[in-house]
Order: sequence, then structure tokens, then C-alpha cells
Amino acid sequence: MQDYTQTDPWRVFRIMAEFVEGFDELSNLGPAVSVFGSAQSTPEDPYYEQAVKLGRLLALNGFAVVTGGGPGIMQAANKGANEAGGVSVGLNIELPEVQTPNQYVTKLLSFRYFFVRKLMFSKHSIAFVVFPGGFGTLDEMFEALTLVQTDRIGKASFPVCLFGAEYWEPLLSWLRDGLLSRGYISAEDLQLFSLTDSEEDAVEIIKTQYDRDGVSRLEP
Repeated sequence: MQDYTQTDPWRVFRIMAEFVEGFDELSNLGPAVSVFGSAQSTPEDPYYEQAVKLGRLLALNGFAVVTGGGPGIMQAANKGANEAGGVSVGLNIELPEVQTPNQYVTKLLSFRYFFVRKLMFSKHSIAFVVFPGGFGTLDEMFEALTLVQTDRIGKASFPVCLFGAEYWEPLLSWLRDGLLSRGYISAEDLQLFSLTDSEEDAVEIIKTQYDRDGVSRLEP
């Protein structure tokens, strides 16, 4: 007989428990910005140092910094926020290759299910900043853009900032030449994100939108 803890009904309880814990732990977080990027970036990577500066600036402007809690760009953004005395959140994911939370996280939550974790990023953030990264980074970016495009977050009040023009330009060219030219997206869809190489500009974009609209929340 199959162990009940391996059945789908039991998984539903585990999923519910992750939702409840996440909502409870992050309910009083305040305005927060999620920062995504490669876990492979090292402190020698220029983007790493820029992520540290971004995390610091966000904290100094009153924003909590939320990352996946791991190494690389995630660690850098958490480091900047932590060293500035801000709230530094890590939403860790359980993986076959263990991801050890970085030491700069001041509030840590761990998730078994990617989709629960992704909801926490969207629901408890007022903006995303996306640094160069791999599949996971692209997944979070396109998830956010889909939610904004379909007005599930709010087209006017959820900045998505792509950081690093040189890295993102080939993708933007493909969006223009591959998707827009075929009518798969509209010209308006290419305005759903901002491209920047400046930590100050990214924070200003986020701060301006927040000052105008207040906290944006994912629809229930």
C-alpha cells in the first residue's frame, strides 16, 4: 500500500502549508523589491558589485530586498540591503543540488514548490529588477511580464527593470524581430519593462512609481 504522505491529497496539505507560512511571514514586509540574477556570478563580476549597490540603495530608500536567497546576484543584493541596515529576505528553494542560503539574509523562508515561491515574489513585491542570469532568471522575468501584460498585477504600477543593456539587447532584438514582427506581441508590450545600466536609475524608476501609486498587489 502506498504511503499516504506520497499521495496527491497529502501534497495538497503541504502546498497549503507553504502558502500559509509564506503569507503569514511576509504579511508585514512593507514595500519590497525582488532582485533576480545568476547564482553563478562571483564577486569579481561587475554585475555582482552593481547588485550590491542596488540592494544598498533600495534599503536606504525604504524598500525591503527579496531574492531567491542563494549565491551570486542574489547574495549581492542581500548583502547590499543587509549592510545598509535594511530588510533582506531570501526565498530559498529545495533542490537536488542543495542551495545554501547566503549569509546576508535576515529573513529566510524555504519552499519545496516553485509555483508557491514564485507567487510570493509577485504578491509581496512592488517591482522586479532582473540582472543577467539563466533559465530561472528568465522564468521569473517572463512570468512577471505575463502578469503585467494580462493586467493581473497592474500595468501602470509594477516596474520590471532589466539591468545590463549589453546582456539583454540580443533578447530584445529577438522580441522585436521575432515576436513583434509576426504580431505575437504588440508594440505596447515592449513598454512593459525598462532597460538600464544604472542602479540609481532603477531605484528612481521604482521609487517614482511607488510614490505615485502606492503598493501594487497581485490579484487574489
